[in-house]
Amino acid sequence: MNKKNLILFMPTIEIGGVEKNFIIISNFLASKFDRLSVITTSNNKKNKFSKKINFISQSKINLSNYSRRFKFLVGLLILAKEIIKNNNNVVLCFQANIYCIYLCKLFRTKVIVRSNSSPEGWSKNFLKKLIYKHAFSIADKIIVNSLEFKNQIKKKFNVKSLCIYNPLNKNEIINLSKKKINISFFKKNCLNFINVARLEDQKDHMTLLNAFSRLKNIINFRLLIIGDGKNKKNIKKFIKENKLINEVKILKNIDNPFPYIRKSNIFILSSLYEGLPNVLLEAITLNKYVISSDCPTGPKEILNYGKGGTLFKTGDSVDLSKKIKKIKFDKKNIFNKIKYSSKQLYRFDKKKNLNKYFNLVNKV
Repeated sequence: MNKKNLILFMPTIEIGGVEKNFIIISNFLASKFDRLSVITTSNNKKNKFSKKINFISQSKINLSNYSRRFKFLVGLLILAKEIIKNNNNVVLCFQANIYCIYLCKLFRTKVIVRSNSSPEGWSKNFLKKLIYKHAFSIADKIIVNSLEFKNQIKKKFNVKSLCIYNPLNKNEIINLSKKKINISFFKKNCLNFINVARLEDQKDHMTLLNAFSRLKNIINFRLLIIGDGKNKKNIKKFIKENKLINEVKILKNIDNPFPYIRKSNIFILSSLYEGLPNVLLEAITLNKYVISSDCPTGPKEILNYGKGGTLFKTGDSVDLSKKIKKIKFDKKNIFNKIKYSSKQLYRFDKKKNLNKYFNLVNKV
């Protein structure tokens, strides 16, 4: 066993692809290291982690109603305390990356940063770009989850990074999808679409809804959106004003969306930017056809530039509506693309990519 004191840092653990990866990676590394701690402010997630893990959180205050930045601050204070208390520390950071890098370097601690989403989402501001460039240059290693992402980091910040794909647990997804659900919303005579994403600006649900409003009297469809977020009220308003109440339904966040994905025909993602969207890999695992925005980064890499699905111009509802209409009359091509994308999932093999994390941490 390894004698390093490994600390995995993620101040807020919510429902999403990054959080799923964090839990999978933490539990795997716990089998490889004598001393492994997880630091977070999300007290209610302890049952998701291996009992071998030293789960460190604050338990005196319920922070659920506090801002994300406040949770970051609390998490960083806990991290500082743990770094001071122990020796031979290595921190693997999944959130609040810039703050974490500077904190670790203040205490002369090795830090590996796992960056989760394309710089397109957070590096447009000139000052921010300078700060990120400096912080990334002093980190011991930067991990990204797609090759396109790796190229962007190099181009924007002149920093080398290591690409490790998200570890995909195909068997777990398939087993979870078998849970029986009662969903009368999907209809046999319709194309049944599903979108699983936070209702936030990044996910660009308005492009999705504008596209479907154009299709209302052209094709029979149902669109199920699973997610919560600040844009929920506006999305519901759009659905009502555009008379899509019968065609579009919103379900709140659920831990297991896979039975709903299994019942659908087509998975659709409309994000403005990503890292490597787990949800596309999960949909392909369940043999679903995928339509995605050609956003930076991840979708085109997963779908191999359209060979394994359909890509539409990011933020373009007209292009999306045209692509959806085309798919309706192209069943043979859909089958071939589903088959192709399924074969490409070997790149995201769970064991192979988890071992890359172990090898990296072991060398730092």
